[in-house]
Amino acid sequence: MNRRWKGWKRWTQRSLNRSRIMNLNEPLHDETQAIIGAAFEVINTLGHGLLEKPYENALCVEFTARGIPFVQQRRFEIQYKNANVGLYIPDMIAFDKVIVEAKVVENITDQDLGQMMNYLRIAGLAVGLILNFKRPRLEFRRVVMSENLAR
Repeated sequence: MNRRWKGWKRWTQRSLNRSRIMNLNEPLHDETQAIIGAAFEVINTLGHGLLEKPYENALCVEFTARGIPFVQQRRFEIQYKNANVGLYIPDMIAFDKVIVEAKVVENITDQDLGQMMNYLRIAGLAVGLILNFKRPRLEFRRVVMSENLAR
């Protein structure tokens, strides 16, 4: 019985995590769903396992076809004590509000999520999407910057 309980708990947690992705009250829900839909079309057409750049470019083609406004390779200066110490160049920014990062990695890790949080802070945006094209099934994570973390 204890084993059943643990299995049920894992199943429930996975269901809760999936339902969080589909929560209509989350910021920019419709925009992120449009981006994810475009990413599914890209992976279904190109397949999985290529390098990142072809997926990024294919997303640009798909965004244009779907009328999703985007900017590719926009530059953001990284400031430290009023000094410019580097540049952050995201793959894309869609709808002027969502950072989109195309990846080809084994799994999206906590390091990737933390990196996206830094990107959101640097860009002054609230929502990011990490899209992983490594496997036949698209993996994605939606990252939302908490208001009290944004500066």
